[in-house]
Amino acid sequence: MSLFSRFMDGWRKYRKPGYYDEFDYHWTMTVDLDSCTGCEACMTACQAENNIPLIGEEELAKGREIQWIRVERYWEGEYPNAKLNFLPMMCQHCDAAPCETVCPVSATYHNQDGLNTQIYNRCIGTRSCAVYCPYEVRYFNYYNHHWDSPLDQQLNPDVSVRGKGVMEKCTFCIQRIREAKDLAKDDGRRRVRDGEVQPACVQSCPTKALIFGDRKDSESQVYQSMNNPRAYKVLDELNTDSSVVYLKKVDA
Repeated sequence: MSLFSRFMDGWRKYRKPGYYDEFDYHWTMTVDLDSCTGCEACMTACQAENNIPLIGEEELAKGREIQWIRVERYWEGEYPNAKLNFLPMMCQHCDAAPCETVCPVSATYHNQDGLNTQIYNRCIGTRSCAVYCPYEVRYFNYYNHHWDSPLDQQLNPDVSVRGKGVMEKCTFCIQRIREAKDLAKDDGRRRVRDGEVQPACVQSCPTKALIFGDRKDSESQVYQSMNNPRAYKVLDELNTDSSVVYLKKVDA
């Protein structure tokens, strides 16, 4: 079998959604819209943790923003009783992710923990994944970004700095997940305990609107939260089977 034939066979195999019959973990996040105040602390923490560059006002006007998590604002009701609501939006880590099936080089795929992950040095920048993502949470790097001294000292050494021509998006702070799994292994435990992994956005939320954990653990906080009667998924009618669950806002 030729090298090209082997590549094509592997491509067809790995680009199929749900390649793993069963995940080791199934990391999930819940967002309580009743608790979210729109303070954007999650956005700031995400930028600091994941080496996300600040592109400036001029590039933002060209539609070249890079925000792994954004806070959507919308009004509900009629004047004078209209209310301002907030909705944090990040990669939904869909189990049936359309971005995975469309990537020509399998740069985005599902790993054994149920995460939609990105291989930066495999990405060729076709931006097909961004076109097919219904949540608009994938971003393209138009430049090689640099941090002048002493700002370069604040970069997180556990996270790659993405280069020009590469797509990027929320990873659920996969570096923290790996660290927690390594610590559990060193401690002689087979599983990560509930609450041992907190992405930067979850850790920084002052109102605890974000909860993160393994949905396979029926005793975990996230399992209890996602089974709340207020729970729903954004664009659930598309059958992407996302791993981010929102709790509806309740009017007092």
